[in-house]
Amino acid sequence: FHYNANGIVHFNHNFTPCLWCLSRIIYANSPEVSEIFSLFFSYSMSIFVRHTMFKTTIFLIGKIVIERIRQQIPHEEFDYLALLDCLKCYAHPRDKITDLLRKGWIIRVKKGLYVFGDLYARGAYAREVLANLIYGPSYISMDYALYYYGLIPERVETITSVTCGHNRTFFTPVGKFTYREVPLLAYQTGVQRVESESNRAFLMATPEKALADKVRNQRGHAIRSQRDMKAYLFDDLRVDEDLFYGLDADNLCDIVARYRSQKLRLLQALLYRHQRSEVAVYA
Repeated sequence: FHYNANGIVHFNHNFTPCLWCLSRIIYANSPEVSEIFSLFFSYSMSIFVRHTMFKTTIFLIGKIVIERIRQQIPHEEFDYLALLDCLKCYAHPRDKITDLLRKGWIIRVKKGLYVFGDLYARGAYAREVLANLIYGPSYISMDYALYYYGLIPERVETITSVTCGHNRTFFTPVGKFTYREVPLLAYQTGVQRVESESNRAFLMATPEKALADKVRNQRGHAIRSQRDMKAYLFDDLRVDEDLFYGLDADNLCDIVARYRSQKLRLLQALLYRHQRSEVAVYA
């Protein structure tokens, strides 16, 4: 119990059940004192009911808000502008967004980018789409793309991308995303539009470009000959040999010309050498 500024007695209504039990015990010994406790009990219950109804009303209003957003946004990934458009009829949309985040009904991937939480998700979000949106301009390449095309056997959880901006790494609630810088001239070739299982499009390197990006950005391996390149590809990266030798040599040639990298020239020479030998055998 405590007194407010007006001298009125208040107490925490969370202890109402305990108070009721206490009043029953006191009644057995002093009915007069028990009446005072009964008055406090009634007052507490009225506060509890009003408080509960208020919380329930706020919760239901929140449900209406998120269900309206879910109806207006068809995809699992969306940005701040799309969210504001859904909340344009509210005086304080940012407060609504904060409440939705607190309840876990939407999840902030990074500032200005969101996905729906488990309760309102209609399907899986596409991390590949998110990779293009988190930092750009960028496209998915290197390890993740190589795994996507089946060129390497190990599953890759980090979404690896390249950009014509600066190197960046993002740790988010939906996974890790890395971005490696490449020259603008090289960035402009060897990229294609791919559709996810949820019919969402994203940008990804071609198999030739993904491998070239990986080789160009590798560190810790001294590659000075075709033998070194072969060891790096098939022993370290465990690249599938059949898929590698089936790559488009002309596409790789265009990519190598834009990078001006000695390591990539060795990669190109290794591919050309095998394909020429194959032609000679069948000739």
